[in-house]
Amino acid sequence: MRMQTICIVDDEPKILRFVAANLKSMGYLVSTVSSGDELLEKYDLISPDLILLDIMMPGHDGFYVLEELRKFTNVPVIMLTARSNSQDKVQALNVGADDYLTKPFSLDELFARVKAVLRRSQPSIADQQMINTSIITTGEFSLDVASKRSWINNEEFKLTYTEFSLMEILALNLDKVVQHETLLTEVWGPEYRDDVEYLRVGIARIRRKIKEKLKQEQEYIITYPGLGYMLKSITPVEQ
Repeated sequence: MRMQTICIVDDEPKILRFVAANLKSMGYLVSTVSSGDELLEKYDLISPDLILLDIMMPGHDGFYVLEELRKFTNVPVIMLTARSNSQDKVQALNVGADDYLTKPFSLDELFARVKAVLRRSQPSIADQQMINTSIITTGEFSLDVASKRSWINNEEFKLTYTEFSLMEILALNLDKVVQHETLLTEVWGPEYRDDVEYLRVGIARIRRKIKEKLKQEQEYIITYPGLGYMLKSITPVEQ
């Protein structure tokens, strides 16, 4: 099995050395860079499976770097920061972060987050076996469980791994309400089952992307306050 590469982006050498050493001990390949600009310059060379991205760095901060990354890649990103206010967390998730970890953090917590994010980004054996029945369609939106790809009006529709995981669960339960706790547990992990903020921001990002793509107000994802969300079946518009 191919070893997964994790890139750590931080301007503090001690943190780079410490985190890198521990991730290597867990069997990961590790690359380190000291700025967001260096990451963007070397991205193709590094080709990471996951990025640990500091927010507060000289030059361009982590938010800017993540926005630039999302223009060309859906690589999973965990934001690392010393700032713990909720506005930073929401901003990071809004820009496209898959998770958010506040310094100082324990190694156990870091490892758990890394494993959870990497697990979401890898197709399972069951997914790989779903060939003939893997495509789910509602309205102009189609999702392929096996290939982890989606389309709107037959044009590829880019979602991050986390966003795709949310849509996959909703699509597999088309016209059924999926509870908050189920979505949080299945996508982020059981330790996130009460962190509804992750879910709200993720759903909002998907809705915004769909509306930007379709340029219409058709609502695919229905909110059931205090309960969960439902992806509804829609009859495609006749061309």
